[in-house]
Amino acid sequence: MIQDPLIHQDFVAIDFETATTARNSACAVAVVKVHDNRIVRRVFRLIRPPTRRFLFSDLHGITWADVRLQPTFEKVWPDLEDILEGAGFFAAHNAAFDRSVLQACCETHGLSPPRIPFVCTMHLARRYWKVYPTRLPDVCRRLGIDLHHHDAASDAEACARIVLRYRQEFLESFSA
Repeated sequence: MIQDPLIHQDFVAIDFETATTARNSACAVAVVKVHDNRIVRRVFRLIRPPTRRFLFSDLHGITWADVRLQPTFEKVWPDLEDILEGAGFFAAHNAAFDRSVLQACCETHGLSPPRIPFVCTMHLARRYWKVYPTRLPDVCRRLGIDLHHHDAASDAEACARIVLRYRQEFLESFSA
């Protein structure tokens, strides 16, 4: 039996967009749940960050005006926790970034971060497909995955599809 956890476990792909370089400045989050190798749920939420300062609006298009009346992370995250049930891991592109945003936001708002490991689709693309450079648009282009980069919902879904592609190709090569 194949022991690779990427093959058999349900998982959640996650992507954050931030307002500034501060890791607790999440202004959007998207979560995509994969169960039995199918995307079964997609959730996107805007988040009001701790300050009004926005440095990255030119990247993701989100401004203070978009989030000023939105809930803060401490109100958004508990509503998303049910989607994590049964997930063996988070998938994220440049997972260190998304993990640090989740940690910082939880710490800022006095929440316990989930104890779910992260799998980095950037590292997976380097290791398995030898893709360089490994920015998310490069990986998606190589794998034929649709992407609207820096849209949290699109980025999270792309990460889910990268893991699903890996599973498909790995299982095909294993059974060949």
